[in-house]
Amino acid sequence: MPSLCRDCFAHTEEPRRRCAACGSARMSSHAELFTLAIAHVDCDAFFASVAKRDRPELASRPVIVGGGQRGVVSAACYVARTRGVRSAMPMFKALSACPDAVVIKPDFAKYVAASRQVRALMEALTPLVQAMSIDEAVLDLSGTEALHGAPPAVALARFARRVEKEVGVTVSIGLAPNRLLAKIAVERDKPRGLACIGAAEAAALLAPEPVTILPGIGPAFAAKLAGMGFSTLGQLQSLDAREAMRRFGEDGPLLVARARGEDSRPVRPERETKSISAETTFDRDLAQPAEMQPLLWRLCEKLARRLAEKGLAAGGVVLKLKTSRFALRTRHVRLAGPSRVPETLYAAVLPLLMREADGTAFRLIGIGAQPLVEGAKADHGDLADPEAPRRAARWAAMEALRARYGDGAVRAGRGLAGPAGRR
Repeated sequence: MPSLCRDCFAHTEEPRRRCAACGSARMSSHAELFTLAIAHVDCDAFFASVAKRDRPELASRPVIVGGGQRGVVSAACYVARTRGVRSAMPMFKALSACPDAVVIKPDFAKYVAASRQVRALMEALTPLVQAMSIDEAVLDLSGTEALHGAPPAVALARFARRVEKEVGVTVSIGLAPNRLLAKIAVERDKPRGLACIGAAEAAALLAPEPVTILPGIGPAFAAKLAGMGFSTLGQLQSLDAREAMRRFGEDGPLLVARARGEDSRPVRPERETKSISAETTFDRDLAQPAEMQPLLWRLCEKLARRLAEKGLAAGGVVLKLKTSRFALRTRHVRLAGPSRVPETLYAAVLPLLMREADGTAFRLIGIGAQPLVEGAKADHGDLADPEAPRRAARWAAMEALRARYGDGAVRAGRGLAGPAGRR
């Protein structure tokens, strides 16, 4: 049974509880440890870890990243998690469960900077890095043993140490023969973990697990499966392809294959951007459009910047509203031509807001670009909208002034009034 010390990187073909070289108990042992090459890397409690990195006095304190009594938890450190705090939990519930928590507002500039550092260290291991989010990615290290002078597991352990030393956060790693199993493995040993799932053991290991362990199976689908008599992966594994298709349609055979731990998806270095959006939660419920319009304008500005950063434009705009009772409303409008100028986005989405402002109290507003199109196609103007290039030029001039003199150098009047909102 091969073993690896995650502290000094000594490795042996024999199982060990402690490292013979340095005495560490942080040993990883698995029959396929030195042959597995697909890794899922997840930064541990990323937002909270960055906050603790920059404020060492919080090292042992429960930390929640979020904002306001009406907001939700963006992230919670492991100390806070032991008290029952979870991501996406309403802030008032989180503070009720952990009243001594230190609440820190999100700082996305810091998160992006740290994420880029981690990504650079990943790409030093292999060019096959597929980012899944700001704090996790999947890597294919097949064929890299000669480059690193060690199996992928050893290279990954060294990588984890470099991340801790150079970025100041920790990572957990799942190692497996495919992406699905690597994702499941990384959840089995956190924080600072290195967990393996091999091909030979996959089906038996997954059989007793609930169906919700599979990525993409949420509460609603799980309830539907339970109603059909499938609550564990083992129950799904028992179906052949024909029966799976009869019960679940064309996606049935794939569902059963995933229940067995089978996954043929390659690691793709570039992942298509499917959506770009921005939203904010109000500090208090709002019903009057005059109060929401300034926040809507600021969201249009934020969306325009995010589109520009990705080299994309909006072919249409989606309005998202959440009522005080958490009911969701979404409305969509197609643009006359692709755009990434706030003025154009705002003019298209404002009528949607006015139609929905029927006296209902709302707690959240958001906008998104849908569909996404190439940025090169944006704001050229035509006979129907000859002013589009001028609007784009005005926006570019404003952004240039902000870049040089700060965000407060120039502002549009419609964004100055209105109540506060968050993210």
